[in-house]
Amino acid sequence: MDRYETLIPRPVTARGEAGTFELTRDTALVAAPGAEDAADAVRLLLAPLRLPLRPASDGTGLVVRLDPAVGGPEAYHLRVTPDGVELSASSVDGIRHATQTLRQLLPDAAWRSAPPAGTRWLLPCGTVSDAPALAWRGGMLDVSRHFFGKHTVMRYVDLFAMHRLNRLHLHLTDDQGWRIESRRYPRLHEVASHRPTTQAWYERQDRTDGTPHGGYFTLDDLAEMSTYAADRGVTLVPEIDLPGHASALLAAYPELGVGAHTVRSGWGISEAVVKPVPATVRFLTDVLAELTDALPGSYVHLGGDECLLRDWTTDPDVTGYMNTLGITDPVDLFGHFLRELAGYLSSRGRRAVMWDEGYVGGGALPDTIVTAWRGDGGARRGGGAADDVGRWPVYPTYFDYDQSDGADEPLSIGGPVTLPDVTAFDPAPADWSDTERAHVIGVQFQAWSEYIPDARHLDYMVFPRACALAEVAWTGGATANFDARLAGHLGRLSAAGCGDRPPPKSERGRRRADGTPIARVRAHLEKLSAHADVPTSLVSM
Repeated sequence: MDRYETLIPRPVTARGEAGTFELTRDTALVAAPGAEDAADAVRLLLAPLRLPLRPASDGTGLVVRLDPAVGGPEAYHLRVTPDGVELSASSVDGIRHATQTLRQLLPDAAWRSAPPAGTRWLLPCGTVSDAPALAWRGGMLDVSRHFFGKHTVMRYVDLFAMHRLNRLHLHLTDDQGWRIESRRYPRLHEVASHRPTTQAWYERQDRTDGTPHGGYFTLDDLAEMSTYAADRGVTLVPEIDLPGHASALLAAYPELGVGAHTVRSGWGISEAVVKPVPATVRFLTDVLAELTDALPGSYVHLGGDECLLRDWTTDPDVTGYMNTLGITDPVDLFGHFLRELAGYLSSRGRRAVMWDEGYVGGGALPDTIVTAWRGDGGARRGGGAADDVGRWPVYPTYFDYDQSDGADEPLSIGGPVTLPDVTAFDPAPADWSDTERAHVIGVQFQAWSEYIPDARHLDYMVFPRACALAEVAWTGGATANFDARLAGHLGRLSAAGCGDRPPPKSERGRRRADGTPIARVRAHLEKLSAHADVPTSLVSM
């Protein structure tokens, strides 16, 4: 099969030609003037090939150029001839993308940590000219419900870079676990990061596994992961979910909420919501300071979803503060609270990101990124005040939903969200207005981990659907001939150690056993997102 016909994501243009070029121990890495940093990026990404790639200032070999004429900030050109390889781009990120494409043109062994003995690095001749359609191309790993350590995260950084995904969103806190060290408030990692057991069946909180679960990232872990990701063109986006989903936080510091709370073992929307008063804001800005010191990226996600505000209407601290502000509606206080935290992040050079309830509830600043998960209504309204909207709808970007109607699928929240569903996704539909379409900055998949207990299961749920989502994000729309190119790509995933779910030949005649049908979920969320007066999930799913 022509390697140029198996590239994922699909380039703007790719054409194979006659001939090959072999990378050997004698191949020189030639950095054109001003491209030294770009050449270092190439050397790092090709390190598994175990080639010296000795630097040279001229001659033939693997030539790296930074050229402003190439186009956008992530555009690149790749040219392979019998005499050598040339990578050109206007930025180091573009050179990284070119290098990942070059790696896909090599034998699948290029994705192993070390090549088998005797491997020859033959590159087929040809050209690629490419650029992404969308700036935000991402995926979310929920490390709160089930904790995945730093080595899993860094492995996913490599898989993201392989597919030109450039945002890795880490859902670090929730009712079931707080996953960030705090040196100022150590009970966050000493108490809030562990639970006694875990719900082990769909909507049956009385059925648990009986095994304690816990873990957290140290601040040094976060800094390490961030540096590792940045070297590969991936930005880590941390999320602290506020003001709801706070059972673990309140188990450690109950004075920040109303009533008694424990680190939850089961799923669903909880009533644990922090009190949005000045003492809580001071506490949280201290935590955000620690987080942003460890993670130098441009974004912090503040959550804002699924908040039950009933306790705010009866707590004297909250009602007194509302009177001080002249606020009578708890939804207005919800927006005020999120704006305070977003403003603090802005003072530290970060953009706030929040789920669409936060935007509808008045929590967004002008530079806030709205992540629309409940349906098209939230996504289309988001551009009215915020500059940027991320398309992250449950259907078809939630990869915690299973992949077929097969009764043999592992336990999940419901489904299915199939591979064809993902490949057909249109981030900015043609029937939207030009203004609505212009505000869409990207797409992202979500891997919520209630029913994803380990890294092997994570791979099964995420891949190859993430390959399809990466192509949608890169090309800006539904993909063509994806199945044929995926067939040539699965060997790369296997070599990279990714335990993906191979697409079955047929799934007809099967019926799923458990979980919520995706059609029902989709209809419910579209109804919610169509109404501007439903800022938070005061109604349950």
